[in-house]
Amino acid sequence: MHPRTGLPVVGMVGAGQLARMTHQAAIALGQSLRILAAHPDDGAALVAADVLIGEHTDLAALRKLAAGAEVVTFDHEHVPPEHLRALVAEGVTVHPGPDALIHAQDKQVMREKLAALAAPMPRWAPVASVDDVIRFGVPAVAKATRGGYDGRGVWMVDDPAQVQELLDAGTPLIVEERVPLVRELAAVVARSPFGQVAAWPVVETVQRDGINVEVIAPAPGLSEERAIEAQELAIRLAAELGVVGVLAVELFETADGILVNELAMRPHNSAHWTIEGSRTSQFEQHLRAVLDYPLGATGLTAPYVVMANLLGGDVTPPTPGMAAPSGAALRADASGDDGEHHHKPPAEMTLDERIHHMMAAEPGVKVHLYGKELRPGRKVGHVTALGDDLEDVLRRARRAVHWLREGEDS
Repeated sequence: MHPRTGLPVVGMVGAGQLARMTHQAAIALGQSLRILAAHPDDGAALVAADVLIGEHTDLAALRKLAAGAEVVTFDHEHVPPEHLRALVAEGVTVHPGPDALIHAQDKQVMREKLAALAAPMPRWAPVASVDDVIRFGVPAVAKATRGGYDGRGVWMVDDPAQVQELLDAGTPLIVEERVPLVRELAAVVARSPFGQVAAWPVVETVQRDGINVEVIAPAPGLSEERAIEAQELAIRLAAELGVVGVLAVELFETADGILVNELAMRPHNSAHWTIEGSRTSQFEQHLRAVLDYPLGATGLTAPYVVMANLLGGDVTPPTPGMAAPSGAALRADASGDDGEHHHKPPAEMTLDERIHHMMAAEPGVKVHLYGKELRPGRKVGHVTALGDDLEDVLRRARRAVHWLREGEDS
């Protein structure tokens, strides 16, 4: 407990946008979030009061993070399992624990466990040689068993020989069938050590180049039967795997049903909309879950909620005081409808000026920027729009993000 507030201290490994938004939730709860950041200019390190600088691969740094904390949890899944087991052996409470987290760290372990649980998933196989891919058949999808995210570590395979270079580089692989998709969905739930669970509405996630660019809550046109099936599957997996905290189950919807694509055991991009769009955000819920507090209500605050991601582009951002380049420095999911253009050329507009214009154009849209350096394809922020007409909510979210990207109306 914090010596002054008498309220819990939570240690979070990682200092990206997930830690940054978890810190915001911790403030309202009176809790203290201690962050292990790799760099002092990481997004969460810029705003949190209790920041340790160190690597997630350094057991000594992890021990320092855990000292005096009620629980250790995660902004990402990349902490070595042996380090987490060492912490647990020393009496540290870690949620999710290493025996659960391994299923989000290693895709082969995940697939083997899902098979044992008879969970629906694409046909798959481990890969040790090109012959394994030949036996499996192409076209297929090759995935690195560890470390991949946002389209990284995933390769479309049309010729088995394509995997030889990956194998030569020592990349552990699995191969999966290419599933004929209707769309992608996500079922996000939270589970406490007591065993209480809470589920948010199932959402549709829109992917481009393997990156989630847009989330629609609830998933439009999803039958009640299939939505319940997805939520029940996510709850069952959380219980069977022993997950404590938020679990995001990324799903493929096909003509025949749903299939598990990936698991994430932390707050997840598919539930950022919950900050404004749910009675309890995923970040507050994750804190409540890992501390074994009663979980919060997950109902929608509006009939429809749309989150659109803002992505980094191709060029180096301007130095302070210089104009932001048009279009290249920031990219987003899509353009919206036509609108009135401002008088200042977009190339001369700073990001701060773009924010001003965006807020004037769409005062009901909420913007979240992560304090991150711009890099191609990197998620540097998101916007959230709410309303009772889905087409209008989509239009407003896309218009807002277009302003931030282009410095002009869409």
